[in-house]
Amino acid sequence: MIAMLLAVAVGATAPADTVITLDAVTVTGQRQRDYQMRSSQSAVQVSKEFLEHNFAGSLMQTLEGIPGVKAMSIGSGQSKPTIRGLGFNRLAVSEDGIKHEGQQWGDDHGLEIDQFSVDRAEVIKGPAALLYGSDAIGGVLSLYTNHVPTEQFAGTVQLFGRSNNEQLGLSAKVGGRQGSWFYRANATLIDYADFRVPTDSIQYYSYWIRLKDQRLRNTAGCERDGSVMLGYAGYNFHTDLRISDAYSRSGFFANAHGLEVRLSNIDYDHSRRDIDLPYQWVNHLKVLSHTTWRNEQTSVEVNVAYQNNLREELSEPVSHGYMPKPDDSLERRFNKSTYTVGALLRHTLGRHALQGGLNAEYQHNRRGGWGFIIPDFETASIGAYLMDRYTLRENLILNAGLRLDGARTHIHSYHDWYTTPVANADGTMTPVYTERSASLRRNFSSFTWSAGINYNIGEWVIKGNVGKSFRVPIPKELGADGINYHIFRYERGNQQLDPEESYQLDASVNWSNEALELQVEPYLNYFPNYIYLSPTSQYVEGLQLYHYMQARVLRYGLEAQLTYHITPRWEAHAQGEYLYARQRSGEKKGYTLPFTTPWSTDWGVKYSFGSTPEPGFVSLNAHIVGKQSEIVPPEKPTDGYWTLNLALGKSFRLGRTKLHATLHADNLLDRRYYDHTSYYRLIDVPEPGRNVSAMVGLEF
Repeated sequence: MIAMLLAVAVGATAPADTVITLDAVTVTGQRQRDYQMRSSQSAVQVSKEFLEHNFAGSLMQTLEGIPGVKAMSIGSGQSKPTIRGLGFNRLAVSEDGIKHEGQQWGDDHGLEIDQFSVDRAEVIKGPAALLYGSDAIGGVLSLYTNHVPTEQFAGTVQLFGRSNNEQLGLSAKVGGRQGSWFYRANATLIDYADFRVPTDSIQYYSYWIRLKDQRLRNTAGCERDGSVMLGYAGYNFHTDLRISDAYSRSGFFANAHGLEVRLSNIDYDHSRRDIDLPYQWVNHLKVLSHTTWRNEQTSVEVNVAYQNNLREELSEPVSHGYMPKPDDSLERRFNKSTYTVGALLRHTLGRHALQGGLNAEYQHNRRGGWGFIIPDFETASIGAYLMDRYTLRENLILNAGLRLDGARTHIHSYHDWYTTPVANADGTMTPVYTERSASLRRNFSSFTWSAGINYNIGEWVIKGNVGKSFRVPIPKELGADGINYHIFRYERGNQQLDPEESYQLDASVNWSNEALELQVEPYLNYFPNYIYLSPTSQYVEGLQLYHYMQARVLRYGLEAQLTYHITPRWEAHAQGEYLYARQRSGEKKGYTLPFTTPWSTDWGVKYSFGSTPEPGFVSLNAHIVGKQSEIVPPEKPTDGYWTLNLALGKSFRLGRTKLHATLHADNLLDRRYYDHTSYYRLIDVPEPGRNVSAMVGLEF
């Protein structure tokens, strides 16, 4: 793991002849062994070609073909990344070496990152807190948008769309280099209509709701992204400054935002592309500076960033309980600014590759609106780490690292803006402004470590990694107290939560020759104090109450993939994954965790045609998911299902330009099924039906 993180931190690129297959995402050839020997942890590099050939609407849906990686559907075209069943604030998303900060207060919005600006990606499966600190307890999704142009002027234009929600999009990117100076700029525009699902009606709290034309009314949306970069790339010195802005606006499924919508005067079925109340908009501004200096033995890197995440949720004003009807539609507003600085030193000393680093971060959040779920807060954290990668022999590498972190959280008190009658001892009633969140100051600290081994003998690469990771409880987990309509529950925090810890053991066995590639990756996690939202049988203001609690949790699983190169043009693959989770203490002892992913397998065949400059492919894939009967009451089981998926693509030369065309047809048979990790499953909404995604790109 350490070797991989060292390479990522200094901006190393993937080997030039690394090949990543479209379905199984495996690296082939002699360089595959070199890549496997760089890390003692399971990691996958994903090229720009893979992202283009596997375009499936959102970045996470594109990456779902990687074993262990899933896109958790949250409606309105949004999805969250999960690795080995862990996501949200257990998975760090890094963009050009800076941790992306925009996920702390809601589970119902996606990554505020322009997927078409990404040049390549890397997925680290399993805890990676050594380099990234808190939030990397489940893995890391590293995105890179800082490729240095080699031509004086070059660019790409991409047109894309999806059939299910009538999505239309355009993305353009230009860049150039003059001497040591370079620039890049890109812009993306996306517009989509209401989603279609293979059902005419759904059931929400015993109410049957009919859907017009099988559409989830008011799930339309749009996205507007842009960024500019200016940099200098010398022989030993590199620096760049990037400014990006990502804006999205999307409706919430109207019938999921409380039953009051039945009394609304809004004609939700007037147009499939309208964005009516309730809806949200999110704007993420990021300014990032990356500077590196290096010589043959030493490199120094400094990253500085500012991020502002501004989000508003708007809905029709209605009265709840003792809350009077508000005067406007601004239900919630969150404005969070994050300041980040990171520095690292890498030095080669004989057989030792040493790295030391320092990270610091400060966050400041302010809320607004008449609805409450989390209070104002400030957080500050700092961490220092030291790693060593020791080459005992060319085919035997050892690595180890230590890290020390400290964090401080200040949560402000909050009282309702309206009064609630409270009974006195004498039976009289007194109106009071109810306190929803008490003032809280907490300090956290953690010591983490990791050690691993890489061994290569003949056609085998064997790796193992053991270590400890941590995660600081976020303000939402400590101070939440309110309705989250969009995921159909009332959430209540717990100010007594301790930092989450994890002890992990994971291994990888890889065998390959010219015809076959086999990889098996078992893992084991033990959490002495896992934090999660536990469902209860209580209801508050008409919604099921979830409260944060901690329990000892044991998780283990396995990922395996096999690729058979039948001929130079024909290839077959099979892959699968399994996850077991069990609570070992607490009020739900003996049960699994909510939204635990069931086992799944993929079986496919691919045919490649055309020449190397103008390649093409056709692939057919069957995705099979098992029944999930391991649940946490009052959660309900989910039946298994299978889908058939088709993909094809071709490149063409048009003089000095290159044309790419790809097409994906998911759920060809338009089967009706439920994803156990989807929040919409809670109100009987099945997954989208047949969906065809297409992209045409022109490189010049």
